[in-house]
Amino acid sequence: MTQYMISVNHIGPYPDPTTEEAQASFAATGAFNERLMEAGQWVFAGGLQPLDTATAVDGRGGDVTVTDGAFSESKEYLGGFWVIDVADLDEALKIAAEGSKACGQAVVVRPFQGE
Repeated sequence: MTQYMISVNHIGPYPDPTTEEAQASFAATGAFNERLMEAGQWVFAGGLQPLDTATAVDGRGGDVTVTDGAFSESKEYLGGFWVIDVADLDEALKIAAEGSKACGQAVVVRPFQGE
């Protein structure tokens, strides 16, 4: 079995969670999560708060710098993710298509590095 991360790429402003569309997406995503758990493919998943809640930390220099952000220059940003454990990339891609449909956003599939 191989672990893959399926990342959700939001485009545009952070969605208003009180809309009917958002509530329907939350329900569909919850049902998708339940299917992953029942199939034994679930490792971990999480949705992220809006970009303006992020804090950037840079410890590469002599002093650690902590600033508000990261501020994305892109129209796309990471909105959440799943970590799944499946047999191969084909299975991961099939699950990713289901996840994309459930959350209503494009997703990206990447395998984790081996030990």
